[in-house]
Amino acid sequence: MTSVSISQLKANPAAVLSSASDYPVAVQNRNKTAGYLVGKDLFEKMILFLEDIEDKKTIESIDLDDKGDFEEFAKELGI
Repeated sequence: MTSVSISQLKANPAAVLSSASDYPVAVQNRNKTAGYLVGKDLFEKMILFLEDIEDKKTIESIDLDDKGDFEEFAKELGI
């Protein structure tokens, strides 16, 4: 993982954001990680991944035995 100091981030934020497009960049303050910077594309991928996990949990928690035909149930859900 790439890391930058806060000074480097202040000096050239565009370059740091550019390098954070695919992988997080650790922002360090006095050689300790103060936070992580992620680019727009990576952030959106992370959100989609988390939404998928939540969708799977919801689907697994539904009791389909009393729903009848799955195709009809899927239409009710709009999927």
